[in-house]
Amino acid sequence: MLKRLVLAGLLAACGLVHAELPEPVAKAAAAHGIPENAIGIMVIRGDAVLLAHHAERVMAPASVMKIATTVVALEQLGPVFRGRTELLGSGEVVDGVLQGDLLLRGGADMDFNEDALVHMLEKLRLKGVRRIRGDLLLDRQLFQPARMDVGVPPFDESPEAYYNVIPDALLLNNNMLQVEMVSDAKSVRAQALPMLHKVAVRADMKLVDAPCARWEDGWRLPGYERNGEQLTVVLRGTFPRNCSKTYAINVLERQDYLERLFRAAWSRLGGEFSGEVREAPASALAPAGTAMENAPAMRLLAEHVSRPLPELLRDINKWSDNALARTLYLSLGSLQADAALGSRPLEPLPVLGPDGSVVAPLPSAARAEQAVREWMRQHRINDSGMVIDNGSGLSRTERLSPEQLAGFLSAAQKSPWAPEFQASLPIAATDGTMRRRLRDSPAATHARIKTGTLNGVVAIAGYVRDANDEQCIVVGMVNHERTGNGAGRNITDALIDWVARNAAALKVLP
Repeated sequence: MLKRLVLAGLLAACGLVHAELPEPVAKAAAAHGIPENAIGIMVIRGDAVLLAHHAERVMAPASVMKIATTVVALEQLGPVFRGRTELLGSGEVVDGVLQGDLLLRGGADMDFNEDALVHMLEKLRLKGVRRIRGDLLLDRQLFQPARMDVGVPPFDESPEAYYNVIPDALLLNNNMLQVEMVSDAKSVRAQALPMLHKVAVRADMKLVDAPCARWEDGWRLPGYERNGEQLTVVLRGTFPRNCSKTYAINVLERQDYLERLFRAAWSRLGGEFSGEVREAPASALAPAGTAMENAPAMRLLAEHVSRPLPELLRDINKWSDNALARTLYLSLGSLQADAALGSRPLEPLPVLGPDGSVVAPLPSAARAEQAVREWMRQHRINDSGMVIDNGSGLSRTERLSPEQLAGFLSAAQKSPWAPEFQASLPIAATDGTMRRRLRDSPAATHARIKTGTLNGVVAIAGYVRDANDEQCIVVGMVNHERTGNGAGRNITDALIDWVARNAAALKVLP
């Protein structure tokens, strides 16, 4: 008899704590010396449980945690949601001079890049502005705290890498520099894009005889030097002779990065600016659609909106983009959808002190977690044991069970936005992080699978069509020190392939 999928107590209702692993999965685990109790699996077809192996155990999910973030965001914010960036002015334009400050307000715009900034400044020029008499004020206050990257220890040995970027509400170009390194037999030359005002690159790299393809073996953490207004990015380590490579790095302090890009772009447009670039004081921050008694009158001069949410989800899930996932997670605790604007800020929730006074706004991550857990309760998904840190899976502390993850996928399957969500997942043997996997399996071109990998963690979660062309929810998680060198991937691939080949003939668990 089929069991209704009530994930708040699914395993207890089915009397399941453990089910024998499918033979291909067990063989793959044994071949790599990974014990079966390091593996968690949940397979569901329709409302029936086909396989539950340690499915109730919370485990490190790695990037399959992005499923929780993207499912809840799509349900809560909707497909018309867009992040915003606004450029506002506090003065009138007289003879080409803006008589006041500019305010650049961040609104979790995940597409805010150099082109977007230049386009906004072009609109400013078209309004007749040639010179800015005041300062450029930066408003990052949508997320609380505004700068979550400050003082945080590196996650791993590559803090400069894109996957480690910790976002804020006004993150420009993801704070990345594209560094091009070119060597001949005697020297290494380096340059960077985008072109930043008074920023140079120096390659303090020793030439070595090594294959160009192995250039990263000699890469060392870059840094930068400040000499008055001049900044110099310093590349360190070794580099192969007669080699050319481009690598994106997050090395500049983001206040410097935004200021230098703004000054360079405004100058190229023929604009003049001699003021400072600084964080906006609280008295200048009146969020869109609100009023503050002491805030100067600000009028909108230019704006940029991101792509709609379903398009952003494709980048987050297909390519496992951590920075975008973290921005979206924080947006759950900061923004609501707006059909006209794309999004608008939520009213802040205060943190009260012992005397009842307001101490600070509730942190955005805490508010986002509240949104996720409330959504889980509404969908009868037990949140016990779940630990959610930043919503991306790039975390040592996040935990999620296969049963809980299957609950997110089941709710998404029944959602009005199911097509949008499923289109965001990598397709086996076709695109994203699954493009080179399962090419010889019947799952190829059919299975839609989110992947996750960290040291000691390999996970998959998504939808697989079985031999009768019925869609199954499949979750597989492996937490063990031996998951590296393809071992964990072999186990999860064996699970997907087994479902695609055999699940139609399986007996539904009682």
